[in-house]
Amino acid sequence: MKQRSNILIAPSILAGDFGHLSEEAKRIQASGADWLHVDVMDGHFVPNITIGPQVVAAINRATDMFLDVHLMIYNPFDYVERFVEAGADMLTIHFEATEEVDETLSYIRKCNIKAGLAFCPETSMSMIPKYLDKCDQILLMTVHPGFGGQSFMPEVIEKIKFTREVCDRLNIRAGGKVYNPEKKGPKPPPFDIQVDGGIDLETARECVEAGANVLVAGTYLFKSPNMKLAVDGLRECGNT
Repeated sequence: MKQRSNILIAPSILAGDFGHLSEEAKRIQASGADWLHVDVMDGHFVPNITIGPQVVAAINRATDMFLDVHLMIYNPFDYVERFVEAGADMLTIHFEATEEVDETLSYIRKCNIKAGLAFCPETSMSMIPKYLDKCDQILLMTVHPGFGGQSFMPEVIEKIKFTREVCDRLNIRAGGKVYNPEKKGPKPPPFDIQVDGGIDLETARECVEAGANVLVAGTYLFKSPNMKLAVDGLRECGNT
């Protein structure tokens, strides 16, 4: 049997039919994707409004997939409990959306789910190393957050490379834990670096080569005539 790629695929339900979200969630699960990505927007941090905790709860009832909830909202600390109760398995907040980054990441983890930290394309990559041991995932936006269907921003590739190089140099592995290479036993999985925006086969390869291992894709997957084949194609980027 061919070894499974270590690349995780997270279809964004933002690109689905909002009149049939339950069916779209089941369609994502049937595709063999690893996570289901949910974009939450407040109309203030980004110029768009999408969904809230009640809709996340409805999606959660429709599937048993890992819910990767991306909060593009100001003051995310105030909403952590509501999204945890709705069924989120990971909450990713934006560095630019709060002055309480450390406190919010810590609180998310105290709620027994994973915590992610997202960075907009314009934010300096010098901010990233400080938080690698405080979260389970770094999300590097490859478009301006707020709307689906945007074109990939190739300048973010350098930020992906930088993040992976720092993780490798400091031996930071899954969950932001420092790994001792002299310790006996299996090597922990790599730290998760997620990319979101304009992801298709071509841009996915670029991101994976740079060091990303979690691919969020919306328009590309939902416009595909066969989502399962499209998911498999993206995952194969880790084997090329």
